[in-house]
Amino acid sequence: MDKFIENLQEMFTFKNVIWPDVWTAIYETLYMTYISTVFTFIFGLIIGILLFLTSRGKSKASSIAYSVLAFIVNLFRAVPFIILILLLIPFTSIIMNTISGVKGALPALIIGAAPFYARLVEIALKEIDKGVIEAVESMGANTWTLINKVLIPESLPALISGITVTAIALVGSTAIAGVIGAGGLGNLAYLVGFTRSQNDVILVATIAILIIVFLIQWIGDMIVKHVDKR
Repeated sequence: MDKFIENLQEMFTFKNVIWPDVWTAIYETLYMTYISTVFTFIFGLIIGILLFLTSRGKSKASSIAYSVLAFIVNLFRAVPFIILILLLIPFTSIIMNTISGVKGALPALIIGAAPFYARLVEIALKEIDKGVIEAVESMGANTWTLINKVLIPESLPALISGITVTAIALVGSTAIAGVIGAGGLGNLAYLVGFTRSQNDVILVATIAILIIVFLIQWIGDMIVKHVDKR
């Protein structure tokens, strides 16, 4: 009982917390989340639109293209993130010149999240009124016009909600990446807090992650309210 009380006192006095290290870890987490979210949005949007368009195609080529693309998306979604990091080590080393630190985590973060977001994009596009799409197509609109004038504007609130969910998932992924040396709050919580039995460091890292998640959700909700004209 005395040991438990002592641990609680240590946890809430933060005597082991080195605040400059905490701010650095927060910056690294925010950096990884921001960069990976931007690229996930770009790649996921492209893949999601391709999934939607090929799923509507009447030709055999469209059907084959959809099947291949869907298989690749499902394959990368099925691989656990920590295993994906290990599988991508040769690829990461080639394009980033390193397999550790913040830069070393980015390829796995993006490749792991883009397929997930692509499925959310596909779902959002399938919720658009088919009559609107058919009306635009009957007027002779090409694929680019359909995407630019109908698909993205009509599904924008859902697309933003989807990237908000994905960004929050990426915060969790950065914590996992941190455990194997990518930096950030996960690295701080594990290498400093857990391995040295410094519970106050783990608590601070956890609180920081929660604040980041709440902020991302709040920002996403505000943007959705702004763009949703329904």
